[in-house]
Amino acid sequence: MTVLEAVRALELETITGQRRLDRQITGGCVSDLLSYVMASAKAGHIWITIQVHPNVVGVAELLDLSAVLIADGQQPEPDTIERARERGIPLLTSRENAFALVGKLYALGIR
Repeated sequence: MTVLEAVRALELETITGQRRLDRQITGGCVSDLLSYVMASAKAGHIWITIQVHPNVVGVAELLDLSAVLIADGQQPEPDTIERARERGIPLLTSRENAFALVGKLYALGIR
């Protein structure tokens, strides 16, 4: 599944990274602890979090994640949006909570 397919299936809002929505999602990680994500997520994963600060972009770039999905109606800080835009990181948002999003991605075949 590509990031664009996930955006459409889950009705996500795309904040940044529109040029990289063709990336494949190869798995996922859900956590609000950056250190956990750095130890657990792998290149190609989608990361679900409620963190909205610029460091999420740094972690996503470091790990070559396919996208960062901010859950629970949280909105990224302006600095986060700018950093994601500069680095081409797909930054997505949803009003749904992380639990619901993980279940839906799993049902769509993301393991």
